[in-house]
Amino acid sequence: MKPILFHYRSRELHADDIAFIKALTERHFLRGRSYISRELCKSWNWMQPNGKLKEYAARDLLLRLEEQGLVSLPPRIRPKNNLKPKVFDQIPLFVKRTLEGAITEYETPTIQVVRDHQERYLWGYLLYHYHYLGCPRLVGEHIRHIVHIGNQVVACLGWASAAWKVKDRDRFIGWDESTKRTHLHLIASNVRFLIPPWVMIKHLASKVLSLALRRLSHDWKSVYGHPVYLAETFVDTARFQGTCYQAANWIRVGKTQGNAKRGNRYQYHGQPKELYLYPLERNFRRFLAHDQG
Repeated sequence: MKPILFHYRSRELHADDIAFIKALTERHFLRGRSYISRELCKSWNWMQPNGKLKEYAARDLLLRLEEQGLVSLPPRIRPKNNLKPKVFDQIPLFVKRTLEGAITEYETPTIQVVRDHQERYLWGYLLYHYHYLGCPRLVGEHIRHIVHIGNQVVACLGWASAAWKVKDRDRFIGWDESTKRTHLHLIASNVRFLIPPWVMIKHLASKVLSLALRRLSHDWKSVYGHPVYLAETFVDTARFQGTCYQAANWIRVGKTQGNAKRGNRYQYHGQPKELYLYPLERNFRRFLAHDQG
């Protein structure tokens, strides 16, 4: 059995894999990092379900290999533009009116996928200033939802690729490592949920979650060419009780082990979170564990 020299996400790299990447890097050294990452994707057939190359993952892998001294990458053609986090200091135009009372007193909230720059900035601005975790850096497959009542934003949601290591989720689904590797993209993770502090409508949170879940798979397919069959989220019980997820019929299936991903490694932070899941399809286990037909 060949020794494993490097782990990246679910991929195990052996000596011949490292040698191939080194040769590829040397051959295209003068063409730059982006070109090398694209060539690596093509060579490995490293594709997203929508047919696009997994360029971000390839670039990230190359950087991690360079950190370990396993490859030497060419200098950056352009300076790195993500050293400073975005601060969202320019205030966008939006309605900031106090809303109170019961959800039945208002028209049904409308949800849309954030697509243009103006909506994306507003979504990021609200998360940055009013969510305790700030605005996330969403990579890989993801969508942003923005929710209105009339002309006012009342909620923002962020959905991203599912976490890799979640023991209780994997047990709930009933899949093995090999099946998870090929079907993990069929799960969406609710990584942010914000209702601005001036919006205090009773039962709005559970209503918004229910509406978002109804369209999540359709929205995902419209962007990435494939549906999702299960939603997951992690609730920090030191801050929240998960009441809105319970009211929206999410299933509590266990806890995380208190680890967070830092680069290519997991570090223990000692703050396990409650794991909630929501099946988006009655036969979700069949789609996730066996086939997608």
